[in-house]
Amino acid sequence: MNRKEIAENYPELLVADGFDKAILGVSQQFNSLSVAYDRNKCIEILMTRDNMTQLEAVEYFEYNVIGSYMGEHTPSFIER
Repeated sequence: MNRKEIAENYPELLVADGFDKAILGVSQQFNSLSVAYDRNKCIEILMTRDNMTQLEAVEYFEYNVIGSYMGEHTPSFIER
């Protein structure tokens, strides 16, 4: 599933900008849906796109991405 398909089928869901290549699909927990991302792929994207070290990418990701609660449909991140 990609960002366009998610927007068409689940317009209420929020996405994490810049991490489209890390989308796994839509996850469901109880009655709540969210876009699910591959955590490690997100970190790889930060390292490549923003020329960060792994440590910098992890710290940035944990604080600025995972640490950003945006309400009921906040994206989820899965470590594989």
